[in-house]
Amino acid sequence: VQLVESGGGSVEAGRSLRLSCKADGFTYLRNCMGWFRQAPGKEREGVAVIGSGGKTSFADSVKGRFTISKDNTKNTVYLQMNSLKPEDTAMYYCVADGYNDRSCNVRLEFYYWGQGTQVTVS
Repeated sequence: VQLVESGGGSVEAGRSLRLSCKADGFTYLRNCMGWFRQAPGKEREGVAVIGSGGKTSFADSVKGRFTISKDNTKNTVYLQMNSLKPEDTAMYYCVADGYNDRSCNVRLEFYYWGQGTQVTVS
């Protein structure tokens, strides 16, 4: 499975960004896909994931501000980030694994990772 992120950048607090993750590889290995982030000096954090059946899971810190969606025809997962805060500044990584829809959750470990895209909020 290969994951390629895009859409990061620098924005002012309160603005929005949308991240995209294009996936290739066996579908069953990426049933559960989403986003993690890591800021300098902080632990890695699961942000949002979406299962093959559309079930979503979010970190408490982003609930109500971030949404996750997918376009199966494009093998792409999106993270829409609204009302961005400086504490959202981090490297954002696309992740994937074969968890079924029922199990797909931000608290799981993921095997496949993208290279990351930087999001900076000032």
